[in-house]
Amino acid sequence: MSAATIVSPVTASRKSAGAETAFRFAARTAGLKPSAIREILKVTESPEIISFAGGLPAPELFPLETLAHAAATLFATEGAAALQYSTTEGYPPLREWVCGHLRKTVGLAATPDQVLITHGSQQGLDLVAKVLLDPGDIVLVENPAYLGALQVFQAYEAHVIGVPADEHGLRSDALRELLRTSPRRPKLLYLIPNFQNPSGTSLAATRRAEIVGLAAEFGVPLLEDDPYGELRYSGQPSPALGALPGARDCLYLGTASKILAPGLRVAWLVAPNHRVYEQLVTAKQAADLHTSTFAQRLLGQCLRQPDFLSTHVARLCTVYAERRDAMLAALEKHLPDGCTWTQPDGGLFLWVTLPAHLDTTPLLRVAAAAHVAFVPGASFWVGPPRHNTMRLNFSNASTDRIEAGIARLGQVIAAA
Repeated sequence: MSAATIVSPVTASRKSAGAETAFRFAARTAGLKPSAIREILKVTESPEIISFAGGLPAPELFPLETLAHAAATLFATEGAAALQYSTTEGYPPLREWVCGHLRKTVGLAATPDQVLITHGSQQGLDLVAKVLLDPGDIVLVENPAYLGALQVFQAYEAHVIGVPADEHGLRSDALRELLRTSPRRPKLLYLIPNFQNPSGTSLAATRRAEIVGLAAEFGVPLLEDDPYGELRYSGQPSPALGALPGARDCLYLGTASKILAPGLRVAWLVAPNHRVYEQLVTAKQAADLHTSTFAQRLLGQCLRQPDFLSTHVARLCTVYAERRDAMLAALEKHLPDGCTWTQPDGGLFLWVTLPAHLDTTPLLRVAAAAHVAFVPGASFWVGPPRHNTMRLNFSNASTDRIEAGIARLGQVIAAA
């Protein structure tokens, strides 16, 4: 045996024990679960499968020409600055634009020193949880709830409690009773009031006022997540919860992902409380220093073009409204008796409830074999799951594929 092939007893024992034994995971990882949606997407990439699983905007509607022109202008005029480090708070002109945009669209008065540009709204959720939550703290959410938020709160070892919701959103009467009887004051109330993920429902105007009043009365901060608010196809818009009379200690999350392109990873977190804002900035510094300078300035270039965003969003709403209507009509046509579904005024999703004896988790395997996919509802529930539910996305498929996919799904459900 040459010197090059000699293996010491210590080396041999390490190999036999396995190199992974040197890693000792943090206790919090015991509660971490992979996203059911991400796992499903891995097996639905085949072009034969009509997938209603992802929360994906339509790629054919991305404003590619505008982005390409903006990128060329950016490199020609401020290329070096666009590729340099920047401030954690975000590109100042973009923060100014956010303030004007929110004032115009949701009636929220904010100043640039209250706006933090984040790497997608998912990072905004993570930063809020990192700054506010200790292990065991109570977080209140709608039930069912956005899976990405549940992952964040569980990662910080919060005690998440689901508040019952119906077709008009979170029930304010249930929230009052929970707040009245809770042994400890919740640290946070998290809501998606417009076209909620996963249900597609919107919070009724009367409930918005009641919930804002309850949060103020019981001293519970409120985090409003509004990724879909501009994608409205019917009904009347509502102001941000933080813009309602009597609102206190409200945070607001918005994003460019659903109205421009998710790959930009540009979102905004509004924190009017100065101390909270400072802590969020410090937490972001530790996470990634700052959101992509290039992406922020690229977005800024696009937004400088008069009427670009309003024209683009109007186009999105026209196409997505057609796809929503196509899915609602197809569900009515193809799903068997005993199935019900929500009728969203906007957003990307609707929620289907099957007869109680059906379980959509094993049903997905059957559906995938029939070349159609959805997200089983069990992962969205806090507490005992309702296995007979599913989420469907209508934004990422043409009306023809929606008709064909729902026809397949109807056959699978009927056979079950």
